[in-house]
Amino acid sequence: MPSKYKILFITSEVVPFIKTGGLADVSSALPQKLQELGHQVRIVVPKYGAIDERKYKIHEVVRLKDLKINIGEKEVIFSLRSSFLIGPKTRVQIYFLDNPEFFGCRHSLYSDPLNGEDYPDNDDRFILLSRAVFELITKLGWVPDVIHCNDWQTGLVPVYLKTMFKKDQMFSPIKTLFTIHNLSFQGNFPKATFSKTELPKELESEKGVLHKGKVNFLKSGLLFSDMINTVSETYAKELCQKKDISAGLQDVLCKRKKDMYGIMNGIDETIWNPEVDNKIAHKYSIKNLEYKKENKKALAENFGFKYDEKVPIIGMISRLVEEKGIDLIEKAFPQMMKLNMRLILLGTGDKKYHKLFTSAASKYHNNFSCFIGFDEELAHLIEAGADMFLMPSKYEPCGLNQMYSLMYGTVPIVRNTGGLADTVQPFNPKTKNGNGFAFDKYTAGDMIAEIKKAIKIYTSDKDTWQTIMKNGMKSNFTWINSAKKYLDLYKKLTD
Repeated sequence: MPSKYKILFITSEVVPFIKTGGLADVSSALPQKLQELGHQVRIVVPKYGAIDERKYKIHEVVRLKDLKINIGEKEVIFSLRSSFLIGPKTRVQIYFLDNPEFFGCRHSLYSDPLNGEDYPDNDDRFILLSRAVFELITKLGWVPDVIHCNDWQTGLVPVYLKTMFKKDQMFSPIKTLFTIHNLSFQGNFPKATFSKTELPKELESEKGVLHKGKVNFLKSGLLFSDMINTVSETYAKELCQKKDISAGLQDVLCKRKKDMYGIMNGIDETIWNPEVDNKIAHKYSIKNLEYKKENKKALAENFGFKYDEKVPIIGMISRLVEEKGIDLIEKAFPQMMKLNMRLILLGTGDKKYHKLFTSAASKYHNNFSCFIGFDEELAHLIEAGADMFLMPSKYEPCGLNQMYSLMYGTVPIVRNTGGLADTVQPFNPKTKNGNGFAFDKYTAGDMIAEIKKAIKIYTSDKDTWQTIMKNGMKSNFTWINSAKKYLDLYKKLTD
């Protein structure tokens, strides 16, 4: 077993270059932490049109220029260009997959911004990403101990390793880890896609890479990777136990149960930390919580409320889609508006929810205000200024906002699922342990009951409320913890 690992990290998005969601944050933070711990990490990501090559000093590598592969009948020429992901303590080598037709001429990652529909050639695009990995290793002669794959876009990498490159001695020592960030996106394509992959014919079956008659990139990664992990321990368990969460892949997941692990994502404490946060009205810490009130004042003012210390503000930052529990909010809304609280919402998503909340903001203007869209400054102000944070998700692979809330002394009210269950411990009045409130059943009634419980303590027992806040602020969600757990998995893989 090497004491220092060589890790090739394959992903479809990385901060600060390009981002649609949490995958981009993980793909930036984890490689940096692993490198800081003394390991050698390299990243591969597509070079989309929106990536500024001058700003990031992306340059040609002679050995990796004008490489050729076939995707079906089509010859595809691409290059792998080089730069660095520069963090506060380290820099990580990053290779950009450059092909104008598939990536360079598109500013959007997976779907057409004009009609919102997935690009019809996403299969070709991410077959190319998977195949490019093997060209990179061959041309550089840099053989990783582990190829760390992320989500459906990289699902074919483990398949190629165990079939097309099985007899190649260069590749035989390499192990694969496949990380599921969100199981609901699977990379499903028509059966005709199979011929483009150049995989052995016997895999064109339900036992192979087909799922319900379609080529499924995520299923491919689950079947062929040496080990699987997902982004919280509870979500890893739920994937086998709960049909509604396993998104049609329960059988495959259960077969791999013994190879599946959960590792919670970390958060970037240089960005999400009330002691150093420049985006909030007044910095504060566990030692001077009185300054949190300045943020509540600024938040109330920003959303058109008169500041009232006695009335709690509940914040929400969310994609406005059903899986985030927005249907529960819709059902419970008239009841919520009768409670002694104010609700502030920031988010964007389904048009029907945009309409619902925009009209609710005028109807209930004394109790509810929203910003439909996304705004980084407002997100920080809500985390710092709200008294409570509501996350009633139907399922939640990891969740970040509940962790931010705990760091900011903003007490979370969550549904007991996935990463929420792993980070929010319901407050116990007898022992004074716990850092938030949680409900089990996915019903509007159970959610309201938990909100009422929180409001009652907030308005009647200041000392207990401070205890709950402080319990949360003592949490440790640094990436270093998560990185060490990933190293344990690499060790298991390579021993």
